[in-house]
Amino acid sequence: MPKSKHISELLKVLPKTPGVYQFYDANEKIIYVGKAINLKNRVASYFNNGAQHNGKTKILVKQITDFKTIKVKTEMDALLLENSLIKELQPKYNIQLKDDKTYPWILIKNEPFPRIFYTRNVRKDGSKYFGPFHNVKMIKTLLELFKKTFDIRHCSHKLTPKNIGSDEFATNVEYYIGNCKGCCQGKVSKDEYDLRLKNVEKILKGDTKSVIQQLRTKMQIYATQFEYEKAQELKEKISLIEKYQAKSTVVSTSLHNLDVFTIVSDDNNAYINFIKVMSGAIIQSHTLEIKKKMDEPDSFILAFAILELRERFPSKSKEILVPQKIDLELANIRFLVPIKGDKKNLLDLSHRNAMYYKVEKYKHIKNTDPDKHVNRIMENMRKDLRMTEQPRHIECFDNSNFHGTNAVAACVVFKNGKPSKKDYRNFNIKTVVGSDDFASMEEVVLRRYKRLIAEKQPLPQLIIIDGGKGQLSSAVKSLKTLKLYGKIAIIGIAKRLEEIYFPGDTVPIYLDKRSESLKIIQNARNEAHRFGITHHRNKRSKNFIKSELLGIKGIGDKTQLQLIKDFKSVSKIKEAKFEDWVSSIGLSKASILRDAWQKG
Repeated sequence: MPKSKHISELLKVLPKTPGVYQFYDANEKIIYVGKAINLKNRVASYFNNGAQHNGKTKILVKQITDFKTIKVKTEMDALLLENSLIKELQPKYNIQLKDDKTYPWILIKNEPFPRIFYTRNVRKDGSKYFGPFHNVKMIKTLLELFKKTFDIRHCSHKLTPKNIGSDEFATNVEYYIGNCKGCCQGKVSKDEYDLRLKNVEKILKGDTKSVIQQLRTKMQIYATQFEYEKAQELKEKISLIEKYQAKSTVVSTSLHNLDVFTIVSDDNNAYINFIKVMSGAIIQSHTLEIKKKMDEPDSFILAFAILELRERFPSKSKEILVPQKIDLELANIRFLVPIKGDKKNLLDLSHRNAMYYKVEKYKHIKNTDPDKHVNRIMENMRKDLRMTEQPRHIECFDNSNFHGTNAVAACVVFKNGKPSKKDYRNFNIKTVVGSDDFASMEEVVLRRYKRLIAEKQPLPQLIIIDGGKGQLSSAVKSLKTLKLYGKIAIIGIAKRLEEIYFPGDTVPIYLDKRSESLKIIQNARNEAHRFGITHHRNKRSKNFIKSELLGIKGIGDKTQLQLIKDFKSVSKIKEAKFEDWVSSIGLSKASILRDAWQKG
C-alpha cells in the first residue's frame, strides 16, 4: 500500500516490543485499534506494497494519516489493553467488540480455608481476584499446581467456623489417598493454611523467587533421599512457575478510577505521559511533548501538563498518581506518589511510555537530521563535562601488562561519538621497567601527542584516561611538558563506581547512568581496554612461542610465523603429528623441529 512520508518516518522508529497501535484518519479520529507481539513488524505489514489485504483492510489503510502506539510488557497485556480501548473508543473498523466479563479470573474465595478456582464474574464480596487471563488452559494448569504443590482445598463444602470439625462433613476418599488434608475436619491449622495461600498469592503477583527457592530446597531433599520421581515432579513445577508471568501491568481489580502522569525531559523538551484508568483497566494513554522556553523544573512542567491533559481528556478521577511532589492543588483531588504495589507498577508503565516516546523522537531526528542528532549529544556532553567546546574528537588511553611483563598501551579514537577504528593505535612501553601504570601512562600520552604535533595532525578536544587520580595526574604531566595542558580537556574514569575525575579536583562527579555522555565515555573506555588486551595477548603469545622455538637452529622467523598461523599455540604444535608439521613447514624443517624437541 502507498504510504505518506509522515507514515514512512514513523515506521522507521517503531520498537520491536509488544503493544497496542491506534490508527487515525484525516480528522484525527481513531478508526482502528489493534494489538501486536512486535509493534514494528505488525504495523509495517499494513503498508507493505506486496501484502495481500482483504477489501476492508485496503479501505482502512487508505484512510490512515497517522498512528500512535502504547508499549506494554507482554502479549497478554497487549490483548487486555486492546480490549479496554476498543470497548471505550469503539473505533469504526473494530467490528467485533470484546467484553472484559468474558475473561476468566482466578478467585481466592473469602471463606474459612479459602478455595481457589476461576470465575468470569467479579463481585465485591471480599474475595481476592487475580487476572483477567486470556488462556483458560493456563488457569487450569495453575490451579492444578496450587492444589498439588500447596495442598489447597478443592472440595465444595461451605465451611464456617462452627461446622469445621463437626460430623456434618464425612472425610472422603480424597483424604485417605492423600489428595485432601482434611481442612473440614480441622486437621490443618489456619496459620499453616494461610502460609500456603501466601505462596499462591506470591506466584499470582509475579513474586516467584522465594516460592521457587522453597521448591528447590524440597526438590534437593527428595534427590538426596533418592526419591527421584518426586524431585522430577517439583522440577517440572518450578519450570512452569519460572515461565509464568501472572501479574498484569495493565489490569488490576484493586485499582479503580485514577489518572497517572509521569515526565521525562532533556535540555530542550519534556515528555509527559498520561494514563487513564477506569474500573481497573487502562482505557487511554497519551504522551504530550512540551518545548521548554527556559530552564523550567520538571515539577513545574508536570503541573502545567496535568491541567492541560485533564482539560483535553475530561476526567472525573479523584486520585492522581505522580512521580514527585508538585505544587498544584485541585478541588477534591488527591495527589499520590506511590512507592510500591499496583499503583507503583502503573507509574512505572507510564514512565516507560514517556521514555519510549522520547527515544523514538531521538531516533526520528537521527534518521531525518543526523547532524542535529550528533550536535545534541555533543552539546549535552560539553555541558556534562564542563567543556568550552563540543568533544567531536575524543581519544581514550588504557594500559595493560602481565606481572610487569609485555607492557603495552592502547589509544582509541571516537569522532562524533562513534569509534574511528582506522585511527586506533597500540604502543609498546619502552622506557618503563616493571609494572608502573603511572609511568607507562605518562610515556604513552607524551609519545602520542608529540607525534601528532610533529606531523601537524589535529588534536582531540577531549582525552579520557582509564583510571583514577594517579593515572590522570601522570597524563597531565605529559600535557604540561608539551604545553598542551589547558588547551585540551582531560578526564579520568575510575571503573568501580564510574567516577569522573578532573585534574586538580579530588572530588569526582557522577553522571546519570542513563546519560548519553556517560555511555560514550564507557564505550571509549571499553574499546580501549578491548583493543589493548588484544594487542597484549598477541604480544605475550608471540613472545612465548618465540621463546619456545628460539635457539632451534634452522627454525627462523618465517618458519615460526608459519607455525603460529597453522597451529595457533605451542601446545597445539607439540600435540600435532609429524605429518602435520611436514604439511605446514616441509619435511626438512619438520625433521629439525622433531629432533630438537626429542633431545629437549
